[in-house]
Amino acid sequence: MLSWALTFLIVALIAAALGFSGIAGTASSIAQILFLIFIVLFVVAMIARAVRGQPPT
Repeated sequence: MLSWALTFLIVALIAAALGFSGIAGTASSIAQILFLIFIVLFVVAMIARAVRGQPPT
């Protein structure tokens, strides 16, 4: 999922450089949403692992 966020970030940066503001804004919003989902899932996975008693590796 992080790779999708990075992909949309790169698309947004390229579109912004070329002057496509609508596409850049949309791709940037998608990248932000995917990154937030990734962070939430990462935190949930770390908490679940800690609850099961396994130390982080």
